[in-house]
This record gives sequence, structure tokens and C-alpha cells, in this order.
Amino acid sequence: MKNRKTIILEKVKESFSSVLPIAGVVLLLSLTLCPLPNDIFIAFIIGSCLLVVGLGLFSLGAEMSMSKIGSHIGSNLTKSRKIPIISLIALIVGILITVSEPDLHVLAGYTPIKFPFIFAVAVGLGVFLVIAVLRIIFNVKIKYILLAGYGIIIALSFLVNPDALAIAYDAGGVTTGAMSVPFVMSIGAGIAAMSDQSSGEDSSFGLMAICSIGPIISVLIMGLIGIEGIQYVGHALPSFDDSQQMGLSFLSALPKYMGDVAMGLLPIIAFFLIYQYFTERVHKSEMIKISIGAIYTFVGIVLFLVGVNVGFMPVGSYLGHAIASTNSAWIIVPIGMILGFFIIYAEPAVGVLESQVEDATSGSIPKKILPLMMAIGVAISAGIAMIRALTGMPLLPVLVVGYIVAVVLSFFAPSIFTSLAFDAGGVASGVMTATFLLPLSIGVCEASGGTSSEIMSNAFGTIALVAMTPTISIQILGLVFKHKAKLAEAAEVDEHIVIDDTLIVDLGEQTQEIPAARIEIIDFDIQKFLE
Repeated sequence: MKNRKTIILEKVKESFSSVLPIAGVVLLLSLTLCPLPNDIFIAFIIGSCLLVVGLGLFSLGAEMSMSKIGSHIGSNLTKSRKIPIISLIALIVGILITVSEPDLHVLAGYTPIKFPFIFAVAVGLGVFLVIAVLRIIFNVKIKYILLAGYGIIIALSFLVNPDALAIAYDAGGVTTGAMSVPFVMSIGAGIAAMSDQSSGEDSSFGLMAICSIGPIISVLIMGLIGIEGIQYVGHALPSFDDSQQMGLSFLSALPKYMGDVAMGLLPIIAFFLIYQYFTERVHKSEMIKISIGAIYTFVGIVLFLVGVNVGFMPVGSYLGHAIASTNSAWIIVPIGMILGFFIIYAEPAVGVLESQVEDATSGSIPKKILPLMMAIGVAISAGIAMIRALTGMPLLPVLVVGYIVAVVLSFFAPSIFTSLAFDAGGVASGVMTATFLLPLSIGVCEASGGTSSEIMSNAFGTIALVAMTPTISIQILGLVFKHKAKLAEAAEVDEHIVIDDTLIVDLGEQTQEIPAARIEIIDFDIQKFLE
């Protein structure tokens, strides 16, 4: 059995391999097209190191603590069989976990109403977490909830002030990040395991997809009723006179993020301690592991946030502004796509989703294919975001068309891929998108002469685009799986027919029914697909 030191080193090594590509792209740009000032460049290197260590510790901590806490709450939640109690607990958990989300604080920092904005978003997610939990209990197909939810969003979008539109869609993406993903997905897995459903592995996904609808609606309502303050507040680029000043900049950021993370983690842990006191108690050895995992999570997120905020955000903004100020401004589009492709591998929550998928499907869906399809989707969305920042192309038509395509695909793709696709969209639009791609878009928009209102309309929305494209790319992957599986089944049986997502196989003397969620992901050669 591996000791903890070895496990930590393995996690840090994994995070290094995830961060290296994007750091390499930035390094290449700094040596060729866009030379960086020495202070910003060195800050980026230090930030990258902190990001690697923080990402590794967070990954280990999430496995040991947040996922365990979420799974325990989820598995015990359905035992009461009392819908009001289940709904109340889900609402409280949704609000608490959202308030602790690091990338939500980054997005809210661009507005002068940071805490009212965070509270509104948290309530929106809490309400839709209740809907997501009840959906599992009553075994409602996710496509109908997505159809209704995005129908409401699109209807409100045509009524709201354009300045509030983009940041509202962004809010739906940032709430499903590093803190909420391991917690909420584990709740879903726990509830699905305890619910008497044959489609448990399918039902355990889709919570993040449904949860991301609530924040969008809540911010759109804020804009609709005319709440003042949904406007852009800029951030000045840091400047360091010497290495000592730079070091002090990183050190001075530590107390702030330690406080922010503690304020987010402590309510969750306190709620868990109270909750498990009144339900089935966790064994002492398990509680010790959860406590150690919580410490890893705390240290990991603090280091991660210091690294990305002090080291990464200034680089993203500087690169966008500098490249868009040249005569070859359009080169930012392919550069943005390359950065978008690699950024997905550095998102903390992506690894959590990979592990959940592998566990729930017993490896039927290969672990490596999921981030690849997400990366392809994010590369496309990053390219669209750069075009918007350069030209002022409106956001709403792109999102409306994109989500119409995604919802239509949900009626043809296997249901497990639909749930995964919308979950992946939320996971992809995490802290790296908020602290690197969004500043990149803002820098491009500022260089193009964008006013505060134009930045709100044209630069914001980047996170929303990142959340949208994986919903399409992964469902397309699901269609490929479905086609491959049907070809494989047709070669093995003489007669078969699919009725209501169930494959009826004629075996001669007897007829066997096999759920399509399992049939559609078997006998798929990943290497052949990649070739």
C-alpha cells in the first residue's frame, strides 16, 4: 500500500503534467510574439509552481474529504423519505457550497456588488440543487428539465439589459468549479445508489448541469428588476520594482485567500458534523481521513488561488491587450484556441469528473476520452470568445443556437452522455477559465477600444461559451458510441429492436432486455476512434 508522501508526489506530478502545456504556450509567446515585462514573467513562473503544488494537494484532498462528505450526505438523505426535509438540506448545502466557490469570487470581483451578487447566485444554485435531487428520486429524464430550464433562460435573455446578460451566463459556469463539483457529484452518486433505480449510474450524473441553470436565472432576474451595480470594475496590472516587492505581493495575498477559503470550508464542515450527528455517524478512522483531506483541500486551494490570481491573471490580461494592439490582432484567435485546449487539463474539477465517470461506469467510458472531447469544445469556444472581443459579435445568438443544438442532441444521444455533457460544460468553465481566459478576452476588448459597457457585453460571456461547447462535443461522442454499439450488437444477434431506451434482443428460445445505458457503451475500441 502506498504511503501518503508517495501519493502526494504522484498527485503533484499529475498536476505538473497538466499545467506544463499551458505554461509552455505562454513561455513560447513571451519569447516570440509578445515579450513580457520581467516582473510579470517571473510572477507567472512563481504562480505556475504554486498552481502545480496547490492542484496536486487539492486533488488528493477532494478525494479524501469533499467527495466522502458529499457521498455520506447523499446516501443518508433519502433514508428519511420526507421530501420537505430532503429539499431543505439540499437547499442549505447548495447555498453553502456555492458561497465557498473560488471562481465565483473571481467573477464577482469584477462588479461593485460582490456579496449581493454571490448571495443571489448561491440561492439560485441551491434551488436548482433541490430540483436536481428530486429529479433523481422521482427518476425524471434530465432532457425535460434542461429543456424547461434553458427555455426560461432564453425567454428572460430577450428581456434583460445586455450589460447583465453575459455575466449572468458566466455565473452559471463559475458556480460548478473546484469546490462544488466533488461535493455535489458525490451527493448525486450517494442518492442514486440509495434510490431503487435500475439506472443508478445514469442518474448520478446531471446534477451539475441542472445546478448551473439556477445562477443564470437569478442574475438575469437581478438585471430584469434593475438592480444597480452589474457593471465592469477593472483591475490594474501589478508592477514590481524588485524581487522583494514581488515576494511580498505573493505573501500578502496568502491571508486574504486563507480567509476566503476558510469562510467557505468551515460552514460545510460544520454542517457535516451536525448532519452526521443526527444521522448515521462516520467511523472514527474515516473521520480522521476526512479531517486530513480537509486540510489538504484548504492548503491546496489557497496555494492554487494565490498562484492563479497573482501570477496568471496579469499574464492573461497583458497577452490579450498586447497581441490585440498589433497589426496582426487576429492571431489572438488561434492563440486563444490553443490556450483553451490546454487549459482544460489544468482545471481542478476535471480530474474529479473523470474519476466519477470511471467509477460509475466501471471503466466502460474510457477516462482519457472525456477531457479530450472537453478540450476540443473549449478550444472552439475560446476562439469564438476572441472573435467576440475583437468584433463585438453579440453573445445571445451564439448561445441560443448552441443550446438548441445541445438540447436537440439530448433526444438522440444516450441519456448518460447527455448528463455527462452538461456536467462537463460546468466543470470546464472553472477557475482557470475565470482567471486566464476571461482576462485574456478583457485585454483584447480593452485594446480594441472597448468601453466599460462594451467589455461587459463583449468580453464577458467567455465562461458561458466554455460551458456550452462541451455539451455538444460530448453528446456527439455519445452518438458515436451508440452507433458503434449497435453495429457490434447487430453482428452478434439475428434480431433486435430498441424500444424506450431498452434493447430487446431475440436469442431464439428467450428474449432478453438490456438497458441501453449499458449497451451503448460496450465494445468500443478507443484507439480505433482516435485514429
